[in-house]
Amino acid sequence: MTGRIGCQGCRDGADLDFTFTMAFQPILDLAAHRVWGYEALVRGTGGESAASILGRVTPETVYRFDQAARVKAIELAGRLFPADDATRLSINFMPNAVYEPAACIRSSLEAARKAGFAHDRIMFEFTENEKFQDTSHVSRIVSDYRRQGFLTALDDFGAGFAGLSLLANFQPDLIKIDMDLLRGIDSDRRRQVIVAGIIGIAGSLGIAVIAEGVETASELDTLRGLGATLFQGYHFAKPRLEALPPVTGFPAGGYDHALVA
Repeated sequence: MTGRIGCQGCRDGADLDFTFTMAFQPILDLAAHRVWGYEALVRGTGGESAASILGRVTPETVYRFDQAARVKAIELAGRLFPADDATRLSINFMPNAVYEPAACIRSSLEAARKAGFAHDRIMFEFTENEKFQDTSHVSRIVSDYRRQGFLTALDDFGAGFAGLSLLANFQPDLIKIDMDLLRGIDSDRRRQVIVAGIIGIAGSLGIAVIAEGVETASELDTLRGLGATLFQGYHFAKPRLEALPPVTGFPAGGYDHALVA
């Protein structure tokens, strides 16, 4: 599933023999007291897990799936998102499925145009867990997407193959700290030191940080104390299939619920 495909594949790709949809989970900005955006997460049309869908993607269908997932996320967001100009959409994508950034973004551009989404409201996440075959290729993708106005994010930061060396080679707009680093951080000094270091490095580079996978109020309080302001996790909301879930779990007096979509 991770092999790069050739130019012909980038133009066409093999047809998919399965269907899928998206669930949405909010990303919260506690500093601004609002929903920052929503991540679109692949699901089966009956709510099946992402793993069950991704397991059906083959090297021959990876390009078509990557393109279809982007378009599906944008189309649903255009229908579900609040009528504002600020709520962002986060989409996972497969860098190794992109042959030529400018050519392979065309369907996303067209879907965004139809949905009325400004490019700076769409964030593409690529995961550190996917071993990049060509780091310079990923760098070109990030540079091209940023040039066109999209946001880029490095997902699962701290859990993958390259770690800090990725930030030395290219700079996304955001990083999402892997949930395994955050689990139990309220009672683990080592995790606190590591996460504080990541937040400090990101801040010095002008990169925003999202703490993902937050599950408890104690984890939230600790992360806020370390300087985190953007959060995602079950403590606030579980993903909801083709809908925007209600948000809970904010500190008392720390959130204006009227701003929840």
